[in-house]
Amino acid sequence: MDLQVIGRIHSPFTERFGTPRQACLGTAGDAADRVEGRVELFAHLVHPHALRDLDGFDRIWLLTWLHLNGSKWPNLVRPPRGGPRRGILATRAPHRPNPIGLSAVRVLGVEGTTIHVAGLDLIDGTPVLDVKPYVAYADAFPDASSGWVDEYGGPPIPKKL
Repeated sequence: MDLQVIGRIHSPFTERFGTPRQACLGTAGDAADRVEGRVELFAHLVHPHALRDLDGFDRIWLLTWLHLNGSKWPNLVRPPRGGPRRGILATRAPHRPNPIGLSAVRVLGVEGTTIHVAGLDLIDGTPVLDVKPYVAYADAFPDASSGWVDEYGGPPIPKKL
């Protein structure tokens, strides 16, 4: 299997500590949603036409390679909310069998092969594997169970991102 890096993230975060744990799930204007950055797609791989109409979407999904994670991953992790250790695949921990990141970010604008975004939870230089539009009817399941996470509460998840 071959994956091709198609771009890089430009963000104010330069190390893992201090970087938000999740892309912003709040509404525009929330503190976490104000973190702005850029998705710089490589012009030799991605033609500007590939981004046509992307600026009409409020949000996009970024599929990234979490390049700073080591090659070892634990079977069990302790989530930030505390409680018992959980299976790595039942958490959103970044140390995974394949360090693929999934972030929903707000689109501020598109210029050529650059996407200006807000709500970043990624470190500067993170490799980008793909970009997909967030489509509410296909990507949101407001009545879905969140397993053990429901027991611990947390920020309310909006019905629409």
